Amino acid sequence: MKAQVKNDKIAIPVIISLSLIIPLVVLILMNLPSRYDLLGLELGTFPLFHAVLNASTAVLLLSGYFLIKSGDKIMHRNVMITAFGLSAVFLVSYVISKISNDPVPYGGEGFMRPVYFFILISHIILSAIIVPLVLFTMYRGLTGEYQKHKKIARWTFPIWMYVAITGVLVYLFMLPYY
Repeated sequence: MKAQVKNDKIAIPVIISLSLIIPLVVLILMNLPSRYDLLGLELGTFPLFHAVLNASTAVLLLSGYFLIKSGDKIMHRNVMITAFGLSAVFLVSYVISKISNDPVPYGGEGFMRPVYFFILISHIILSAIIVPLVLFTMYRGLTGEYQKHKKIARWTFPIWMYVAITGVLVYLFMLPYY
């Protein structure tokens, strides 16, 4: 128990710090006065890549859910670590895309416009909220604190799934404008 308390004294401040820093950095990068084409990729490359990462993450999350329900803890852990890895790749790629490309405005009209903005705004808000949830859920699972892991995973799973799926939907809405 003492070792866990010692680990928590390090891990919890790190998780809280990352949970504050990551959304702040993304917000700053989205509002840069000028862009720096870091990789020389065409505009549509990043959004497609991000949609593939989000879709893959959603599939892994669903797989992880069914794996834990079936009692396969090892495969659940592996699948969830992979989902976390894809989300980390997404985050790095997203930051690079914000540094490299100007924002693309949504050009849709009529009924679809408020639908798009509802999906986009809820996606953005929950993307910030999911950072500490995922980090705490991963931490509790990897340290063997399964009751705490299970308790927070009940919130993390549906929010993370929503963020992954709406990430794909935002891409589909924006596809004609890239």
